[in-house]
Amino acid sequence: MTLPPADSALGQLMATLPRAGRVEWIGLRPKRDVLMHEVDEAEARTGVGLVGDRYASGSGKRGITLIQAEHLPVIAALAGHASVNPAWLRRNLVVSGLPLVALKGRRFRIGEVVLEGTEDCDPCSRMEAALGPGGYNAMRNHGGLCARILEGGRLRIGDAVVALAETTESRV
Repeated sequence: MTLPPADSALGQLMATLPRAGRVEWIGLRPKRDVLMHEVDEAEARTGVGLVGDRYASGSGKRGITLIQAEHLPVIAALAGHASVNPAWLRRNLVVSGLPLVALKGRRFRIGEVVLEGTEDCDPCSRMEAALGPGGYNAMRNHGGLCARILEGGRLRIGDAVVALAETTESRV
C-alpha cells in the first residue's frame, strides 16, 4: 500500500492515532481443522510467524493476523449470536483501542515485536461453519489485518500496540 506523503494533510490525518492499542487475546492453531488455542504469550519469528501456529511457514505477508476487539460484537450481531469466541474467527491476536485499518501499510510494535501491516485479513469460507449461514458476510470488512514480522520477539496479553514513526524509506 502506498501512503500519501507524510507532510500532506491526508498523510498527517492518517498518521494520527488517538492512543495506543492493547493485546486482549492471543491464539495459535497447531494444525489444520482444530480450534485456536488461547495462550498468554507467543514468540514471533521474523519472516516466519508465531511459533506453534500452523501458518508459521515463512509466507511473510501473513506472519500474524489481527482482529479488532471492537468488531467482535458487530460480527456477533450480524451472525445472529450474543457473542463470538475469538478462537472461532481464526485470527492470532485480538487488539483493542485503536483502528487496525490505520496500521495498514505502516510499521508498529507489540511487545518486543515490530510488524508491518500488509493487507486486509478477509474472511474465509470456514466462517460459515464457525458462525453459521451468513458467517462469511458477517465478517466482511471486519476481518482484521495481516502483518509481516520485521523484528521477532515475545508478545503478551496486555502489551501495547503502538504505531511507529514513519520515515521516508518506510513510505516507499
